[in-house]
Amino acid sequence: MINFELLTFNLTNPTLLFFILGVFAKYVKSDLEIPAATKSFISLYLLFAIGFNGGSELAVTGITTEVITSLVLGMLLALIIPIYSFFILRIKLNSSDAGAIAASYGSVSAVTFVSAVAFLEMNQLKMGGEMVAVMASMEFPAIIMGVILINLFPDKTEEKKRGSIDWKLAMKHSLTNGSVLMIFGSLLIGFVSDSSQSIGIKHFTTDIFKGFLAIFLLDMGMLAASRFKAFKQQGPFLIFFALLVPLFNGSAVAWLTQFLIQDEANRLIFAVLAASASYIAVPAAMRLVAPKADPGIYIPMALGVTFPLNITIGLPLYFQLIHG
Repeated sequence: MINFELLTFNLTNPTLLFFILGVFAKYVKSDLEIPAATKSFISLYLLFAIGFNGGSELAVTGITTEVITSLVLGMLLALIIPIYSFFILRIKLNSSDAGAIAASYGSVSAVTFVSAVAFLEMNQLKMGGEMVAVMASMEFPAIIMGVILINLFPDKTEEKKRGSIDWKLAMKHSLTNGSVLMIFGSLLIGFVSDSSQSIGIKHFTTDIFKGFLAIFLLDMGMLAASRFKAFKQQGPFLIFFALLVPLFNGSAVAWLTQFLIQDEANRLIFAVLAASASYIAVPAAMRLVAPKADPGIYIPMALGVTFPLNITIGLPLYFQLIHG
């Protein structure tokens, strides 16, 4: 049963309210706009702050058995979720679109991850630093699995072309994608940096974090509203998928992780990672390795439906399943 008090508490979170303001601004056709350069800077800042703080925390805890278990579990989820997602989607979609969407839902949303970190802080909980590495490591397995599925199960009307996919290019792009590289690099720097010298940038990585997150979610609200309008033309099947599959993934992982992970904050992050969908890294890779896939389908699904679902209903639901 959902804790409605917790749901109300999450819905009154200032950062989430800025997201709602962004949606409202788009629907009333306001001229409110965040400059492109500012958006790029804030995106990099959020990834930098999460990565660096995660690396610093990981340096304190060290590489333990639970850390290794978390990394393996994250990569397994990124491989397994695309498989059953693909076959559900193939009921209505062609192979390329199904593979691209499956890869998106096997991968993760860095912004949803950031929102989950803020949610944990509101509830006086703190995740382990290794969860940053888990998030970053879930990008490329999902992309590779999506490409494999497209190749193994081509449309009947198309002749299967062996060697049509540049696997080196797919792997390189998934590993050198800007968001992945920034968060992995920041994680490594935070891990190897001297703790006494790291204090010097603590105010920059922590104190202003929520303010930048609020502005970023304002822009995400405007973007989600603009994408959702076009997506509604695709019909109810994809909307139901974008709502039900993430809730199933998040709820199942929230329950299953009790047998592997002790820390409740880490379990919530796992649930959110399993429930989220990539609308940055995967689309960028799919343009190269699956050009026939329609980005007008998989980007709005992740950004216009699944992202708002997770930060409004998903977070308190997964938290209740873990904590309650």
